[in-house]
Amino acid sequence: MGAVKTKRMPRAVREQQMLDAAVRTFGQRGYMAASMDEIAELAGVSKPLVYLYLNSKEDLFTACIRREGQALTETVRAGVDTASPADHQLRDGLRAFFTHTAQHPDGWSVLHLQARTHGEPFAAEVAAMRAELVAFVTQLIAVAAREAHRDPDLPEHEVAGLAEALVGAAESLAAWANATPGVTAKQAAATLMNFAWAGLGNLMEGRPWMPPQNQASE
Repeated sequence: MGAVKTKRMPRAVREQQMLDAAVRTFGQRGYMAASMDEIAELAGVSKPLVYLYLNSKEDLFTACIRREGQALTETVRAGVDTASPADHQLRDGLRAFFTHTAQHPDGWSVLHLQARTHGEPFAAEVAAMRAELVAFVTQLIAVAAREAHRDPDLPEHEVAGLAEALVGAAESLAAWANATPGVTAKQAAATLMNFAWAGLGNLMEGRPWMPPQNQASE
């Protein structure tokens, strides 16, 4: 009687196992301290197989950044119902963002901490992901402007600046929320909405902040 053959794991599944192990290792130990040996051990494969699939430590880290960035942007987009009011869209997008970063702290560490500090190629990958998020938030703010019937009066550069500020605030708040016990994604989203939406609402309704008259020319 012949030996029983074990079913070979598909390459795509094996590769995801390696990426899971790499994200966990990079996220917890940092890019420089992480070794291919421990990534291979955690994935349950040999180190040569990791190199065969993903070429090098640099390529493996880049693959991690791309996968985690894509997962984050897709989650935020999927969390928004474009048929709902503008403030609900923004709230739901923020909640999806905070939920994802809380559920995937190692992936968020890779994107928010590791990739930005270990060289231009990695930082460029994160910048591309961030630009996609900013573009999406820009659309949400533009929707709010249209709902307030002020779309022609809100300059494009101001909408873009507001989106940049909001994404930056969300990134910082996610890092704080993940390090603060008891803070939920719902609470984090509400905190940022309380901070941002009152100002956005005033702006949409034609009540922007203005400096005192004696400082207007400064």
